[in-house]
Amino acid sequence: MHRKQLTHIFSLLLLFAACFLGGTLLARATASEAGESDNAGNETTGVSSETAGTANEAAGAASETAGTANEADASASKSWGLSYQEEGKRPQGTDTLEELAAHSAYYARDTEEKVLYLTFDCGYENGNTAKILDTLKEKNVPAAFFLTGDFLRSAPDLAKRIADEGHTAGNHTEHHPDMSAITDPSRFEEELDSVAAAYQKITGRPLDPYFRPPQGKYSIQSLDLARQAGYSTIFWSLAHVDWQQDAQPSREETFDKLIGRVHPGAIILLHTTSASNTQYLGELIDEWGKCGYVFRRLGEFCGKE
Repeated sequence: MHRKQLTHIFSLLLLFAACFLGGTLLARATASEAGESDNAGNETTGVSSETAGTANEAAGAASETAGTANEADASASKSWGLSYQEEGKRPQGTDTLEELAAHSAYYARDTEEKVLYLTFDCGYENGNTAKILDTLKEKNVPAAFFLTGDFLRSAPDLAKRIADEGHTAGNHTEHHPDMSAITDPSRFEEELDSVAAAYQKITGRPLDPYFRPPQGKYSIQSLDLARQAGYSTIFWSLAHVDWQQDAQPSREETFDKLIGRVHPGAIILLHTTSASNTQYLGELIDEWGKCGYVFRRLGEFCGKE
């Protein structure tokens, strides 16, 4: 009986030892699997980090590309043009009033009031400007004259008369180049500064802070360069083909375009070199008046007077 008890106890001890050993081995196996799982997780995290880094690099490259594209858009040359949709209404321009105003540029006044802004481009003098000034004085109409370096050198007496008779004098550049092609700020300002200096010397007055792009060529960058130089850029909403010396428009053509397309807030562009403009200016002013329009100074709606 005693021996049987000992045998039973011994069997229990062996069973306990076997269970203990099995539990230990199972715990180690589980820990090992957990370690492998952790390592796998770390490897996955590393891959995710690399992927995120690649995505950030791609985003940076995209941002640089977008920046380059924006710069290219800003320097892209445009030609000012108009699309007349309805008689008596402001035409659509190459850019909208709002887009231009963001860069201190204008082509018409946003108004229903029957006001007009008469402007002349003076690229050179060919004998018409004095007659134009005579008509403006007779009709008591203010105008803006955009002057080039050539005009100032060849007709300083007329530049002085423009100033003395109370008209606005704007900048049409020294050499009449495509200003959208000049991206260097110092070169851009030279084209403007030389005209301003010559006008000041001739008249004793500062040039008015308005710039008209030669040939109607411009870019967003050129508008901003003009603004940085202290100028507002002035386009137009009413004009006709009057600059071709060997193909001057007839009276009928002139009135059809300039009376038929007039609208409230129009900035009118004429060239002093045009014989037909000179001949018909008085009649045009009278006809605009019969339509209920009055003339105002350019700076009135640009906020500079």
